[in-house]
Amino acid sequence: MNYSVRILAGDVFGGVTAAVVMLPASLAFGIASGLGAEAGLYGAVGVGLFAAIFGGTKTQISGPTGPMTVAVAVIVASHATTIVEALTIVAMSGCIQVVLGLTRIGRYIVYTPQSVISGFMSGIGVIIILIQLLPLIGVPAMGSPIESVQTFARTIYDVNYSALALATISFIIAAAWPRRLSTYFPGPVVALIVGTALGMFWLTDAPTLGEIPTGMPTFALVVPSTEFVLNALEPALIIALIGSVDSLLVSLVADSVSGTRHKPNRELVGQGIGNIIAGMFGGIAGAGNTLGTLTNLRAGGSTRASGALYGLLLLLLVLGLGEYLSPIPHAVLTGILIKIGIDIIDWRSVLGAHKIPSGFMVVMLITMAITVFIDLVTGVTVGLIAAGMVHARKLEDLELDNVVSVPLLDRQFLDPEDKDLDQFAARVGLVALRGVFTVASSHRLVSTFSVDLKEHEIVIFDLTETIHVDDSSALVIEQLMQVARAEQTEVIVVGMSDTVEDTFKAFDVLRNVVDAWTVHTLDEAREIARSLLASEKPPKDQAISSQSA
Repeated sequence: MNYSVRILAGDVFGGVTAAVVMLPASLAFGIASGLGAEAGLYGAVGVGLFAAIFGGTKTQISGPTGPMTVAVAVIVASHATTIVEALTIVAMSGCIQVVLGLTRIGRYIVYTPQSVISGFMSGIGVIIILIQLLPLIGVPAMGSPIESVQTFARTIYDVNYSALALATISFIIAAAWPRRLSTYFPGPVVALIVGTALGMFWLTDAPTLGEIPTGMPTFALVVPSTEFVLNALEPALIIALIGSVDSLLVSLVADSVSGTRHKPNRELVGQGIGNIIAGMFGGIAGAGNTLGTLTNLRAGGSTRASGALYGLLLLLLVLGLGEYLSPIPHAVLTGILIKIGIDIIDWRSVLGAHKIPSGFMVVMLITMAITVFIDLVTGVTVGLIAAGMVHARKLEDLELDNVVSVPLLDRQFLDPEDKDLDQFAARVGLVALRGVFTVASSHRLVSTFSVDLKEHEIVIFDLTETIHVDDSSALVIEQLMQVARAEQTEVIVVGMSDTVEDTFKAFDVLRNVVDAWTVHTLDEAREIARSLLASEKPPKDQAISSQSA
């Protein structure tokens, strides 16, 4: 693409507009994280600038987001005793993201089930709203939503009405601002300007941001101990995964609007570098921001220059204009944050929970509840486990439907011309496995088909249409063969593909099957069956009786 004046103009307008939109959100997220408004700005600069330069989505705007802010707040409250330790975990999460990108597994992160994402995001939205209950009435915020609700109940009669009025006005402006004007005058920015003006000239007793440091942020990390690194791996990993999923989903949104295609692994590297820089210089963790990205696209941004300009503009703000932000009331940012929290909730899934399949509904509600009332780590972990169980349950029936177990009539299968064969006897059985077989159906294969194996003297396992067998199913197939062997039933294997054969060899599944009885076609299996049945082998019922005796 040739870079033209028109493209430059679009990038400039997109970057400037995104910076204006992200300013109030960055301040608000910084306060919500427990690290202060300046941490939100530093995070927006670090992640925004470096993710734009090194990332894999040309039009993405990165910075503090609801999920990442809540994750950092949890770290501050539960996993770190000092701000330096919290920032170290942020930088560690960036390192993990870089590793995820370099190992080229970024494309797999988007496979996180939608039910888990929906429940998690809705839980994040609820947490943001609950944490803002105290600033709503002029009381400093608490890190935990439960503590916030408890303190709110105790202080409800000690309301700062100026703060309540400012928060209400800011929320109404942000929520009701006409969409057609948002491209030129974004609702959150209008709410910030109007709310700050009211706080300066009329409702003057509402708490404000106060002094915000200006100048280049100082290096904020120290070399952590081995014990701290080991304890911090879990929260750092969770932040990395949350940020990665968040960013790649925003990348998909950007692709759908711009008609481009992002590079997921490069995007993770860029996001990781951004979070490393943010953590090193006192910023909160960030990720791709949907609001900022869409604002950039709608304003004309089309290359990574728009994201870089957005980061540079916020850096200039940090360097010289921080003192002008001190009159902003906390309550104004509270109103904006409550609007953001409401927008984060997946209302389509929450309100339509009774319409979606029960399994997905349970996963979503469990993830949401645990995220709100316990913590993010447990919410995501339990949600993924529950989603895996629901998915496996759905696959179970589908996989078992692809298994065929039928008797093969002697005369029809062995030799239609041989009139001496009993036309009703079926000494040979066929078990055909078609498609993909995983742990989902493995536990039911034995109980479902072991009875069929006992009824025949020979069983043919037809794997001609078997596409994939995982480790669990391979071991279960071995168990089926052992059941056949225990019942004096001979086993013939037909039509293994190279993939299935490699899996069987890895787990030595065929160790009890004669090599010559592993063939490529059903005709070859028929010849082996004829030979076995023509031998002096006693009838099956007699063999079983002698073995019992």
